Amino acid sequence: MTLTVRRSQDRGFADHGWLVARHSFSFADYYDPSHMGFRSLRVINQDLVDPGMGFPPHGHRDMEIFTYVLEGAIEHRDSLGNHAQLKPGQIQVMSAGSGVRHSEYNPSKTDRLHLIQVWIQPDRPNLRPRYAEWKPTAEQLAAPKVLIISNDGREGSAHISQDADVYRVKTAAAGTVSHELRQGRGLWFQLIGGEVEIGGVTLAPGDALKSEEPGSFAFTSAGPVEALLFDLA
Repeated sequence: MTLTVRRSQDRGFADHGWLVARHSFSFADYYDPSHMGFRSLRVINQDLVDPGMGFPPHGHRDMEIFTYVLEGAIEHRDSLGNHAQLKPGQIQVMSAGSGVRHSEYNPSKTDRLHLIQVWIQPDRPNLRPRYAEWKPTAEQLAAPKVLIISNDGREGSAHISQDADVYRVKTAAAGTVSHELRQGRGLWFQLIGGEVEIGGVTLAPGDALKSEEPGSFAFTSAGPVEALLFDLA
């Protein structure tokens, strides 16, 4: 099995005072030509946002964007008229399409906001902008591996316009989570919390690995784990 590891400390780093960010791929002032993305996956940012701070209204286009809340809450407003606050384990999904403006803030006066934001390139330009939310059911909360993003909305997942399946991996105890990668597809595994062993490689929080070799992948942990798993065309 061919695995390529991306260690947490090798990611891009930015400290803006109110915002501390880690970038898996080139983003803003961080540029690394060897890490521009993986297949349709273009951005994975892990952000810590101070209380009351955030991103004022700004524009996007031709990108499928989702935000996964880890701690605190995020307040979203956009030019489509959407306004919502999301909490840990919940996801907001926005197709920027032909163009949309939005803002994202930490509404708390005391608690920090911790999030993962992901950008995936759509399968075609100039889509109609849209917004959706994914909130887990009790059954999904208890499942160690749940499909949260897909191009067809199956299994209660949120829809994006790209052949990309994204799973939330979350376990409360030791165990193994498996994934079968089909021929012609690529896997990216982004570990958020806990430690995972796969193929003789140990991953720590913030580490990631990728592979384009089809087969069965078994992620084994000795304790609780949280991660995102991407299966990409």
